[in-house]
Amino acid sequence: MDIEFGTDGWRTTVEEFTTPRIRAVGQAVADYVQEGSADPAVAVGYDPREGSRDAAEELCRVLCVNGVDAHIPDRDTPTPVVAWTVLDRELDGALQVTASHNPPEYNGIKFVPEDGAPAMPGVTDWLAENLRSPDPLPESEWGRVRESDFVEPYLDHALAFAGEAGRSADCSGVTVAHDAMHGSGRGVTDELLARAGAEVLRLRNDADPEFGGSPPEPSAARLRDLETRVTEGDADLGVANDGDSDRIGVVTPERGYVDPNWLFVALYDYLLETDDGDAVRTVSTTFLVDRVAEAHGQSVQETPVGFKWVAEAMGEYDALVGGEESGGFGVRGHLRNKDGVLVALLVAAAHAEESLDDRLDRLRAEHGDIVQDRISVDCPDERKTAVLDELDGSIPDSVAGTAVESVGTADGFKLVLEDGSWLLVRPSGTEPKLRVYAEAGDRGRVEELLESGAELVRPLI
Repeated sequence: MDIEFGTDGWRTTVEEFTTPRIRAVGQAVADYVQEGSADPAVAVGYDPREGSRDAAEELCRVLCVNGVDAHIPDRDTPTPVVAWTVLDRELDGALQVTASHNPPEYNGIKFVPEDGAPAMPGVTDWLAENLRSPDPLPESEWGRVRESDFVEPYLDHALAFAGEAGRSADCSGVTVAHDAMHGSGRGVTDELLARAGAEVLRLRNDADPEFGGSPPEPSAARLRDLETRVTEGDADLGVANDGDSDRIGVVTPERGYVDPNWLFVALYDYLLETDDGDAVRTVSTTFLVDRVAEAHGQSVQETPVGFKWVAEAMGEYDALVGGEESGGFGVRGHLRNKDGVLVALLVAAAHAEESLDDRLDRLRAEHGDIVQDRISVDCPDERKTAVLDELDGSIPDSVAGTAVESVGTADGFKLVLEDGSWLLVRPSGTEPKLRVYAEAGDRGRVEELLESGAELVRPLI
């Protein structure tokens, strides 16, 4: 059956998101959890897309007829809430029906194993290889389906966690605008902020399977109204979540939309005030994280792109925080997974202590400025491996007039230059393209590096 689990689960168009395929995924998960548990139970969550609740109920039926208990929430629920519920209830995993930030004409399924972290390739490969139609057990051996509230226990935990280890969960006196983007974060992120004492201004806070006609992605281009509310003084801080609320976007009065790289740096700086620990970042995430870590006597671990690799390294190194440049962050002691709900509270609490603009000004003064961007170069999927193989033998000694100091191969090729800037070439996991990233101290230098990167790979395609 033609189902592929990509960097964050199976996503496809609604035309391909058929009942037989949904059932096959449910059967594979039922088989997987039964291998490791004599009395398996699985959470089954869903986002507000058209058909997501129906798909979740179908997954529950498949689990049930295989003797697996299914726990389903009483409303559409953020992915991190479902993942945390796995830990809280000591379940054997979770299925989440969502296409995350993709447009409404997509849907998909994520599988979260018993540790609450993203499924690693060994798990998703096993699922893809063991897809089959359900083969029901006798009715006397069926599991049970339980519907319950996932959100309330999570909110209690998140509020307590944010106030632990010397941190403050008090957001009194701060007005936060929350843009739910019509996703599953409505009534969750805003409620958490309100319970922490913030005055909350709610935007796009109604359920809409079409997400208002725009992909629920918290990027600068899609947060114009939120940015206006904050920069014109209606709120002190703005936060937004994507469709399943595992990612976050932030806006401030002075900067407007905050680059997620800078948000990572600010979050890490805030957490280091009361705790120690390494950071984990992907190859495409800023070196500023490294500078902050070094200033505090900590280290940074670099991983391939994809939060599953970040989560794995967080566990291996007991890291304080892990993140990626797309706005996904996880925090030690809570969940080894992206959580845009909890991070929204942590950012608001940090802002209540020291305005985010002031913190970012201070960090820029201490550690220097960075600009990062990326471009895409068309490359057929069947040529990607060959292009990277050829690039392996043609790495230049210098790029844009600066010597190459080192070459990283964790994910594609990352050329670190003597001036501290870098250039990354890696294959896209979702499109027939190569991604070219660059980071440097100013916009002009970044554009120069990106053009050099494109010139490096185009002759090889």
